[in-house]
Amino acid sequence: MRSLPLVAILAVQMAAPSAPQATIAAGPSRAVLYLPDANTGYYRGTRFDWSGAIASLEWRRHSYFGKWFEKYDPRLHDAITGPVEEFSSVGYDDARVGGSFVRIGVGAVRKPDEPAYRQFGMYDITDPGTWTIHTGSSSVEFVHELRDTGGSAYRYRKNVRLAGNTLTLEHHLKNTGVKPIATTVYEHNFYMLDEQPTGPGFVVRFPFATRAARPLDGLAEVRGREVVFLQPFKPTQTIFTELEGFGTGSGDYDIRVENRTSGAGVRQTGDRPLSKLVLWSAATTVCPEAFIDVKVEPGAESSWRITYEFYDVERK
Repeated sequence: MRSLPLVAILAVQMAAPSAPQATIAAGPSRAVLYLPDANTGYYRGTRFDWSGAIASLEWRRHSYFGKWFEKYDPRLHDAITGPVEEFSSVGYDDARVGGSFVRIGVGAVRKPDEPAYRQFGMYDITDPGTWTIHTGSSSVEFVHELRDTGGSAYRYRKNVRLAGNTLTLEHHLKNTGVKPIATTVYEHNFYMLDEQPTGPGFVVRFPFATRAARPLDGLAEVRGREVVFLQPFKPTQTIFTELEGFGTGSGDYDIRVENRTSGAGVRQTGDRPLSKLVLWSAATTVCPEAFIDVKVEPGAESSWRITYEFYDVERK
């Protein structure tokens, strides 16, 4: 647990002094966000949406996000702090080699001669689109517009808002092209509750009984509606599995991550049904990943909301 939130925030800011940032606050909550910039942005990879990445967030005496990785490079696919979002590619199969396809929140990128799409690869950006950013005392609005790329174009708006113990991500995606947009998107939260190491203090809870599709290697196990962590992770250890058991209603998009050592908890909810649920965790971060489907016809707009509620839990 960090007792000096301001020191932590300053440390994050000093880590990349040239990267544009914004600080927002509301009551007991304070967050530092990285702002997208094609030349000086903290994150310039082609995997994650450039908007809304949170460098740090403090609520009361607890912290929730931070630098979970050791190696930093602005173009490294996962050198970013959470929560961040990844959209599946749009137009990849239809693009010719040397042509462009779309990464929402990144822009248009070039398709090389390759056998299949590389989720963790770095692609050349052919059109970064246009970013407009409006910063307030407790919120930041990001607007990303991309012109026609093989018939695909969009206006993507995200509002990141703090209010008391709540962080809300509001999304609006308008299809300004001539082809339908069909994609999936998930939150890669990179939770770092009070910078506690991944281990027996953590539990991830759901409103439904779940099952792990892959072995958890003795590091964690499913117990009904919970995933509990059994032992501390070594620096190189990770787990990855899809989780089953959720239904077709949005009520199952309700995930709680708690650390019983420090007393920090967070509840993540969405207003769309889950299409897939994944749990990935490393020694420094616990990451439930909630996927939803987004489909937008030409001229139409789709909206969805993700909410994070921060709270205290009983220590053990």
